[in-house]
Parts: sequence; structure tokens; C-alpha cells
Amino acid sequence: MNVFNEYARYYDLLYRDKDYAGESDYVNGLIRSNLPGALSILNLGCGSGRHDRCLAELGYSVTGVDMSEEMLSCARLAATGNSSLEYVQGDARTVQMERKFDAVISLFHVMSYQITNADLKAAFATAAAHLKPGGLFLFDCWYGPGVLSDRPTRREKELEDDAIKVTRIVEPLLHPNENVVDVNYQVSISNKKTGEIRDIRETHRMRYLFIPEIIGYLEEAGLTPRFSVCWMEDTPPKDSTWYICCGAVAA
Repeated sequence: MNVFNEYARYYDLLYRDKDYAGESDYVNGLIRSNLPGALSILNLGCGSGRHDRCLAELGYSVTGVDMSEEMLSCARLAATGNSSLEYVQGDARTVQMERKFDAVISLFHVMSYQITNADLKAAFATAAAHLKPGGLFLFDCWYGPGVLSDRPTRREKELEDDAIKVTRIVEPLLHPNENVVDVNYQVSISNKKTGEIRDIRETHRMRYLFIPEIIGYLEEAGLTPRFSVCWMEDTPPKDSTWYICCGAVAA
């Protein structure tokens, strides 16, 4: 079962404080500085579409791709009546659209879900195949030096809205010889109206990446690396940086 089908039930609640508008402004700035005339975006791993809606407000036409139909249902519902947004079910490694885009983006660490070399190569190849000449591929990911210097630890988060209360405990397990972290989630969802409690356990395997391997896989996909910076900044990554943003252009 795709873990994100269960995740969609409480995803937006858990991330309601995430600065999607600020992140979209940041992405817009990177796109505009590298490709001023960009109008169309393909978003690989769009989730519930919150970045897409912000980017549409900034003047882009966005096509979102995600594996989870539940996530896409949320995205489509929120996009009702907005002709600038389109959603397609598919896998970032294999999806084949019949057109090319000015920019391909992949946010919220979708590339870190590509835990094998074959997965990452396939996802980069998908991006390359869907870019117009000179188009920009932009993505974020977990950064290896930061993960290893500031190792993941147990966390707990509790949130609620009018309908449900969610408690999530995160127990990470680092596999340093695989460059992977198993992010083990224990989630309790309480229905405020009925009192029903549902417990969910999920494991999200996340790969942390290093710039030399990123460059190598981008070049193998026929893309020219353009930048690697701290996420939401314009500065080179440090050994304490957990998240980076990378860009590459198509020939």
C-alpha cells in the first residue's frame, strides 16, 4: 500500500503551519533568475497541491503529478475552477506526459524518497524528458553532511481542527552504510464527533544526498548542474545544513 494514501487523511493538518506561500515565492525567484520567461511547470510529487496553488497565483500554469489518488483528490478539490492547475496520477520515475514544460520542480524532499540509485536516475531522467531546451529542473532534498552532523532524533507533534485530533510520534533509524533514514511514524487520529480512535504506523525511507553524486546523476540525465544552495537561502550548504535546493538546466 502507498503510505501516502493513509497520510493524505491528516497531511494538511500536520503541515498547516508550513510556509507554502513563502516557499513558492522562493521557488519563483529561482525560476525567474534562471529562466525569466517561464510560464509552465511540472511538479513531480505534488501532494495535496498547496505549492501548485501558490505558484498559479504567481502566474504559472502547473501540472501536478503524484502517486496517491487520495492526495490528488485533495488537490483537485482545492483547484476546482482554476484552469491553471491540472493533476495526473503517476510516478516521478516513470510518468510520461505528451508535452514539455519550462520548469520541472520537485519539492518537500520527493527526491529523497528515491532511495536507490536506479530510482534517482529514473526521476532525474523524467525531469530531463519533460523540459524544453534551456528549461530548469529544481528540487530540494536531505543533505548528507547535515544529517550526519545533526542526526535525526525522536519527535512528537500534536494538532487538531474541528473534526480530528492528531498525535504523531517520529522514531528515526539511521542506516549510515545505505545513506538512508527510516522515519517511523506512529499516528493516532481521534474523531471528535464519534470518539473513534485510529492508529496508523508508517515508515518513510528517506535518502540523504551529497553534492558530487547529485551532479553525477544530473549530468548522466543530460542536465547541466546550475546551483546547490541552502533551502530558502542563496548561500552554499554548510555541514550543519539539513535541506538543500538544487537546480540544473536542459540542453
